[in-house]
Amino acid sequence: MVCGKYWDFWCVIVLSLIHVTFGSQVRHFQWEVEYMFGSPDCLENVVMGINGQFPGPTIRAKAGDTIVVELTNRLHTEGVVIHWHGIRQIGTPWADGTASISQCAINPGESFEYRFKVDRPGTYFYHGHYGMQRSSGLYGMLIVDEHGNREPPFHYEAEFELLLSDWWHQSVHDQQVGLYSKPFRWTGEPQPPKTHNRRIILLNTQNTINGFTKWALNNISLTLPPTPYLGSIKYGIHEAFDQKSPPDNYDDANYDIFNPALNPNSTYGNGVYTIKFKNTVDLILQNANALAKNVSEIHPWHLHGHDFWVLGYGEGKFRDEDEKKFNLENPPLRNTDVIFPYGWTALRFVANNPGVWAFHCHIEPHLHMGMGVVFAEGVRRVGKIPRAALACGLTASVNP
Repeated sequence: MVCGKYWDFWCVIVLSLIHVTFGSQVRHFQWEVEYMFGSPDCLENVVMGINGQFPGPTIRAKAGDTIVVELTNRLHTEGVVIHWHGIRQIGTPWADGTASISQCAINPGESFEYRFKVDRPGTYFYHGHYGMQRSSGLYGMLIVDEHGNREPPFHYEAEFELLLSDWWHQSVHDQQVGLYSKPFRWTGEPQPPKTHNRRIILLNTQNTINGFTKWALNNISLTLPPTPYLGSIKYGIHEAFDQKSPPDNYDDANYDIFNPALNPNSTYGNGVYTIKFKNTVDLILQNANALAKNVSEIHPWHLHGHDFWVLGYGEGKFRDEDEKKFNLENPPLRNTDVIFPYGWTALRFVANNPGVWAFHCHIEPHLHMGMGVVFAEGVRRVGKIPRAALACGLTASVNP
């Protein structure tokens, strides 16, 4: 291609776009989700695997690639979905993998095609997002490398892929019954891991640490000690949704974080908070006392479809004057962050990704009990939704 004097700049852009288009790939995977026996701590138990693997197979791709996963449900007695944690699903909100929010659960014996683009390098993971299937072992790694032959902006000598998760000897089905029973039965703490002595030598340590800071930590969700209470994220899609505007603020002077009103069982609701498209949204997450006296735990909260800026943390009950502590110059950008015991966390995101997105605690029993909300933004801007994502209940009749 020959470019004139005044076209050099545009030629560079066109050539760059051509390179990205032709350098990207479509990566196809065929998965079958099924029960299998596993013994991660030498005690055999029933787990959920993919193609006979537990944990599931690692997906490796390059930025700009399209991932296509044809998933078949071989569980026989329950539905399944897969959430791609940290992938924003721009333009493909139906592929987010949240049952009764972005899609219907995939019924036993049926298949569903997930197709989405991985637009940014990083260390991600995927997991089941129906019931408590993540706790059954339905998860795996999703690693996105730099596009083409580009090198990462740091140097390292070796790569170690380490996937950590909680593990219970009690099946998730037994745990679920306990969460809904009266009297309430908590799942308890996960079993402690076996003790091993591992020796790792890191060369060029500074660069390696910087690498993990820039990549892995931005997309990791830590499963931390559990606390069951509050929230409403269990939605019966056959009952449709009750759309409501989010409150401007919540400042109840009588609300006592050390003695809040508690519900010892799950809560239900069909509310979806509708946010004006492209609005900037500030969220204040307030941690309070748990079911046990004088106990407040850490909660990792994850936002689907977005990254958010972490503006700050604080102790005690959030006050208006705490806004002066916000970091507005260089706040970290994440998709998962924690609320500390009896503390608050301030987050900010831009509602610029059309779709309906979950925002919830990432501790599995907490989510199962309803610790989360749903945000809807720019829904009318969403393109044609695959019928397979909505072919159940009320939505099937209105989306022929």
